[in-house]
Amino acid sequence: AFQLAPPRMLRAAAAAAGRTLLLCALLGPELPTAVNITWSSINFKTILRWQPKPSDYFYTVEIHGQTSDTQKKCILTAETECDVTDVLRNVRETYTAHILSVTSLRMDNFEEPPFAVSEKFTPYNQTILGKPEIQNYTQKDSELNVVFKDPLTPYTFPNGSFQSIRDIFKHDLQYKLYYWKDQSSGKKDAITKSHKFEINVDSTKNYCFYVQGIIPSRRENRGGQESVVLCTSVGRTVIAIAIITLAVVLSVILCKRKKAKPAREKEPLNGV
Repeated sequence: AFQLAPPRMLRAAAAAAGRTLLLCALLGPELPTAVNITWSSINFKTILRWQPKPSDYFYTVEIHGQTSDTQKKCILTAETECDVTDVLRNVRETYTAHILSVTSLRMDNFEEPPFAVSEKFTPYNQTILGKPEIQNYTQKDSELNVVFKDPLTPYTFPNGSFQSIRDIFKHDLQYKLYYWKDQSSGKKDAITKSHKFEINVDSTKNYCFYVQGIIPSRRENRGGQESVVLCTSVGRTVIAIAIITLAVVLSVILCKRKKAKPAREKEPLNGV
């Protein structure tokens, strides 16, 4: 025969149900989760971005490494981007980001908040090489010399100085120089692992060029950002000197003619 539960059990069950309903009411409906999650990284400066802009809730970012501990960033942020550079110091590690949708209340209870997961990201393989800085260039006779500087990263040595991309990539890093005769469309290129190029060129022509970092071992993002385009001015200098010299010579000739003309006017006419 059917037996009713003891009153004590009924009261306990009712109290538990009431607490659950109250908790659900406090938590409200399921929060939206992040979409369009992207990693943006140049010279290991890495920003995580996503959508949508939150309304009446916040985001917290968790960075999960394959072998490293989970680390929280941008806790309870109302923004849709987060600088995660400092938790990606092991640049050969592969990471995923969990973007949690939370209210301040959710952070105080044991229920796992809804979250979205990013694609995997390995800084060493995926960060984009930034623009090299051209420090000096000369074209003397038939030799073009270009000296440039490695881009710096946000990471530092123990003494506080910033590491360059060369300090991290070491022998994996190369640079390519693209150069061409000024006002010509035919490009040539050269490769170096040092900080300079020495190229044989036509001594009578001006040349334009730019430098780009290269990681040949990569499958994607092998080439980095291109430096500014600069041009030599050897031919222009020669022409300018010739024009200035010609102008000076013409000025001297005209000046002499002007002085000679009044002198001739003062001479008496023959037979007068």
